[in-house]
Amino acid sequence: MHQTTDGVATQDGAVFRAGMFASLRIRDFRLLWVSNLAAAFSMQMETVARGWLIYDMTGSPLDLTWVMLAYMLPVLVFSLAGGVMADRMRKKSIMVASQLLNGIATIFLAYIIYSGDVTFAHFIYFGLFNGTVMSLGMPARSAVIPEIVGEGSIVNAMALQSATYTLSRILGPVAAGGFMAYLAGGDTSSTLGIGIVFYLIAMLYILSAIMTSLLHYTGNPSLSETTGMIADVIEGFRYLRHERIIVGLLIMGFLPMTFGYNVMFLLPVFNVDVLGGGPDDLSFLVAAMGVGALVGSLVLARLGDIGNKGRVLFVSAYFWAAFLLGFAISETLWPAMLFGIFAGFFGTAMGSLNMSVVQLASRPEIRGRVMAIMWMTYGFMPLGLIPISWLAEVVSIETALVVSALLLAASMVLLGIFYPELKRIDKGHAKNERVPNRGTTSDADQVL
Repeated sequence: MHQTTDGVATQDGAVFRAGMFASLRIRDFRLLWVSNLAAAFSMQMETVARGWLIYDMTGSPLDLTWVMLAYMLPVLVFSLAGGVMADRMRKKSIMVASQLLNGIATIFLAYIIYSGDVTFAHFIYFGLFNGTVMSLGMPARSAVIPEIVGEGSIVNAMALQSATYTLSRILGPVAAGGFMAYLAGGDTSSTLGIGIVFYLIAMLYILSAIMTSLLHYTGNPSLSETTGMIADVIEGFRYLRHERIIVGLLIMGFLPMTFGYNVMFLLPVFNVDVLGGGPDDLSFLVAAMGVGALVGSLVLARLGDIGNKGRVLFVSAYFWAAFLLGFAISETLWPAMLFGIFAGFFGTAMGSLNMSVVQLASRPEIRGRVMAIMWMTYGFMPLGLIPISWLAEVVSIETALVVSALLLAASMVLLGIFYPELKRIDKGHAKNERVPNRGTTSDADQVL
């Protein structure tokens, strides 16, 4: 599979004209896109339902953070194992199994919530389980995209994949908030509506597994020889030791985005403490950011394999920080939604492009482990959320979000100073002739 001058060449040799939706003309990518859309809907609906119920039960921003830690910390422990699995095993089998396990676990959690017996501890237990399953499955799900669409179409495909997440951010929260408000009959402490929402979330996970099972693509192992898992993990870190560009991009995908995405985790607090809103207002806030993110994804998909990717990354981050600052000082719903739209636009554009360049710059036979390390860095995100949540609890949510926006901008400034080669990234394609143990001075030349 490869990219031609006019479009996208698929595995069977057919050529499609390039465009905003070029990658969706490929059957397997289309199925994967629908699978990811179902999974993204489930995660967004769960975020709204879980956040509302926990804050209603405890009234503590820090408790929201502890639950997010339960979901994210397993990524630190198991992502590397997931990366080795992605390079050693059939990726399709890993993806199907992980979504099925998530679906089954969510059915059990839905029953507990619906019956009214749910406690704060249940969210911790199920968070640890679902986080573990996600960390084992996501490296394979991320690494399959170049193998399905070809490296020349990675930016288009990643932007469309991002659109699944952002589309779910528009409709998922609205659906979750609407179900909770309607089924609760005005009693916001009722677990009836939230329990039904969790049953729907479980069905979406199962739908995602079914769509993935229909792929012709199997994702055969890329490792040419069998070694120990620890040796494979060490090889991944040894590879990064000589790749300053990839290391810089991984830091960019973790540190600034930690500060930028704090607002999403703390939206229930902002909605109640600043806006005085209910479940429907919370869903509108999340959906507004989703509208901006969807537009950002589609614009990036239309632009495709653009040049000057490094400069675009930095400019997007600075605009993201500026609009997050505007969101933080908003006092009513409509200004908050407006700033949220633009924050979503630039945040998604930066995130999608960052992951695309990481994929482009990585050798195919080690891509699963590189993506695992990227997902592992995401596991540190809740650690950055702890002081921001503490600030929201002891000072104010407005102050906490202002600090987050300023830290986002400051971290990008520091990245530009310590990794100036990131600004010089042009197309981002890695050359085929990669030497594993070369020095760092030639690394930037491979992706310019």
